[in-house]
Amino acid sequence: MKIANVLLFSFCVGVLFSCKEEGKPSLSIGSISIEVTPFGHFGNQIINEYILTNQNGVQVGVINYGGAISRLIVPDKDGNLEDIVTGFTSLDGFLQTNNPYFGALIGRYANRIGNASFSLNGREYRLESNDNANSLHGGRKGFDKVYWDVTIPVGDSSLLLTYTSPDGEEGYPGNLQVEVMYTLTASNALKIKYKAMSDQSTPINLTSHAYFNLSAWKENNILSHELTINSRFYTPVNQYLIPTGEILPVDGTPMDFRQSKSIGKEISQVEGGFDHNWVLDKEIGELVWAAILYEKGSGRQMEVWTDAPGIQFYSGNFLDGTLNYTKNNLTYHKHSALCLETQHFPDSPNHPEFPSTLLHPGQEYRHTCIYKFSTR
Repeated sequence: MKIANVLLFSFCVGVLFSCKEEGKPSLSIGSISIEVTPFGHFGNQIINEYILTNQNGVQVGVINYGGAISRLIVPDKDGNLEDIVTGFTSLDGFLQTNNPYFGALIGRYANRIGNASFSLNGREYRLESNDNANSLHGGRKGFDKVYWDVTIPVGDSSLLLTYTSPDGEEGYPGNLQVEVMYTLTASNALKIKYKAMSDQSTPINLTSHAYFNLSAWKENNILSHELTINSRFYTPVNQYLIPTGEILPVDGTPMDFRQSKSIGKEISQVEGGFDHNWVLDKEIGELVWAAILYEKGSGRQMEVWTDAPGIQFYSGNFLDGTLNYTKNNLTYHKHSALCLETQHFPDSPNHPEFPSTLLHPGQEYRHTCIYKFSTR
């Protein structure tokens, strides 16, 4: 959405913008302010950063390239506000070929689909393979690499992002209409609500690929972060990180995070590091806490809530320090940040024993994820 359109929007609905700087309109909705800042160009499209700020100074930035979370500024135990997500100083960073999905919206299918294929109604669908012979995070041009339209709902502290994925994009059937709502609350929570509809049956699995370091990189890795996961079972994977189809108990394994423990405590026992799906202890559609992340030095705590059946914990195993345009010239190396992605299980279209990810015409896909921040 161009800045001119933002200004027109404010006039039409009677919400007043004030310009802090030329070219940077901002609007206040109750205790939440929204600022729009130019961030670059993607083809002939203008990319903006939309910055939501609440009365506590907590900020969430979102860009309309990939719908990516570009900043997430929260207080530590002493009230210091710092950015706890990976990111880049400009759009060039997000456009670089080795960008590991920083902050992006992921679709049509988050995580991996084995052999880049699935069968549906007697037909085999071939997907774009971009991870060995498999399809990862939607293929070569997933939702992380597209332009999202942005609107600001009247009287709300939210951003509404929309994208229409055409029939056949990356090999998937059906025209898929997607809506993602980002909401910053007065209680320092970031809510992400996903909704989608399709005119053909298609698998769908949407998530956010934000990378977190609650120390704001005062600690250059996340191995001392303490993690709890609300799960008794996980889905083991093969050497290519494709689920074997088993659902195994975490008891007695390094995958047991039912009691809080440091991420580094047993990571050496997991080949390659953590990059697995945990089966959440919940009923289908029930909104529950999925994980709690804590960093002692800053005192920051992040609760993750979701109605999805699983959560992927990724310990930043493939970060290699080669990214350019990073914030504060940080080097994002192995284990310098982590992801907690609420989702359906990887490769579900090829595992009928897993919860179904099929969306049929006339149905509506819904998924909620909440990241709630506090200190202790």
